[in-house]
Amino acid sequence: MKLLAYVDQVPIVGLLVAALLLGLAPFQPQPHLVEKFNMLLAGELTRALDIFDCVFHGAPSLLLIIRLLRKATGRSDT
Repeated sequence: MKLLAYVDQVPIVGLLVAALLLGLAPFQPQPHLVEKFNMLLAGELTRALDIFDCVFHGAPSLLLIIRLLRKATGRSDT
């Protein structure tokens, strides 16, 4: 898959920094991912803006997980 080849080229450190910064921002009163996860569990994640916000803040974490799994299984191109 071509998309996974692009993911394999992204440095893990860069993904880690992006995942931490975007996943935890804003730091007060609670991180966005925690807030959106709680909204999802409560069935309140229905507004388009909230869904976009969840995807925007969660994408680096998801890419980091994919990158680490591919590296651990030896399927990465690097």
